[in-house]
Amino acid sequence: MKLYNKLKDHAASEMYPMHMPGHKRAFGYLPPDLPYALDITEIDGFDDLREPKGLLKETAKLAAKLYGSKKAFLLINGSTAGILSAIGAHSKRGDKILISRNNHWSVDNAAELFGLHPIYIEPHFDCKTGIPLSVSPSSVESAFEENPDIKLVVVTSPSYEGVISNIGEIAKISHRHNATLVVDQAHGAHLGFSPKFDGSAVNAGADVVVMSLHKTLPALTQCSLLHACSERTNIEELQRLLSVFQTSSPSYILMASIDCCLRLLEADVDKLFAEYEQKLENFQKEIKPLKNLILPWHSESTVPEGVFAYDQSKIVISTKNTAISGMELMEKLRNVHKIELEKSCKDYAIAMTSICDSGEGLSRLAAALLVVSDT
Repeated sequence: MKLYNKLKDHAASEMYPMHMPGHKRAFGYLPPDLPYALDITEIDGFDDLREPKGLLKETAKLAAKLYGSKKAFLLINGSTAGILSAIGAHSKRGDKILISRNNHWSVDNAAELFGLHPIYIEPHFDCKTGIPLSVSPSSVESAFEENPDIKLVVVTSPSYEGVISNIGEIAKISHRHNATLVVDQAHGAHLGFSPKFDGSAVNAGADVVVMSLHKTLPALTQCSLLHACSERTNIEELQRLLSVFQTSSPSYILMASIDCCLRLLEADVDKLFAEYEQKLENFQKEIKPLKNLILPWHSESTVPEGVFAYDQSKIVISTKNTAISGMELMEKLRNVHKIELEKSCKDYAIAMTSICDSGEGLSRLAAALLVVSDT
């Protein structure tokens, strides 16, 4: 909590702010429940995100140590800034880029912005649920056979639905064809800290991995990381482009949130994940009586062919055997049971969990699903 504590100490000091931001930490004008007292600009002693040499450099080093990367960068414009920078740093105008169709829109935006020629892999779908399957190494190999001049491969793993791809094999194929592999792991910042949550791309052979701490770990919205993982990584150009795509007025509140999240993991990761796994196991027992709603792939025996691995933190609820859609399920849970899901579509809805979920919260979800399933 080093940065957070330093911000608190500064707020309690007699130092008067003749600098940005304009609220001047003056509580009389503003709602007291927002952290104005901790909101500062790049002043002496608090380091500079664009060229970190002190506190922020320490935080980035901690991130690299925890995840096992060569170098880590703090992102406070979300994973989007990291995706744009990673693609731009490892391509030149006119290059071919291999992308799966179920990518985040930032990947398409990067291809357009940098003048790249996208080659798309069409994902297969699970016929029982409609969920996109893993990006298969064979489809990557086929793409290279048809386009041997592909320079960059971008894979999303895990997907929004929790589907993990075989990054190790995809990395081998990409590197054999002299291409760089960027993995959008925005939904997988929690992976790699427990055998039950395996599947991190950082040590699987990817060259660059981008992840959103705020999606699956205790960090404020927009808090993310970019990991340089191999000698192929163009670190200097990454640093330059991050200065282009990130704000020139970074929020120290967000950076303190990243620091707090990482230090929590450093101190208590085993305990946190052991408790989390137990809560999810209890949830699985509670939903056993489900009749019509189906939670696919929540045991190894049910993971279908075409799925390399599945992230158990994502609770995908299939409505295919019911008379309601995923959107209607989401609405029922919101309006009747006061539970807000992450996403819904025609045939399923997604509940996201994390180490911060309470046993009571997961029990509420289980009870609500049992009620809806019986109606």
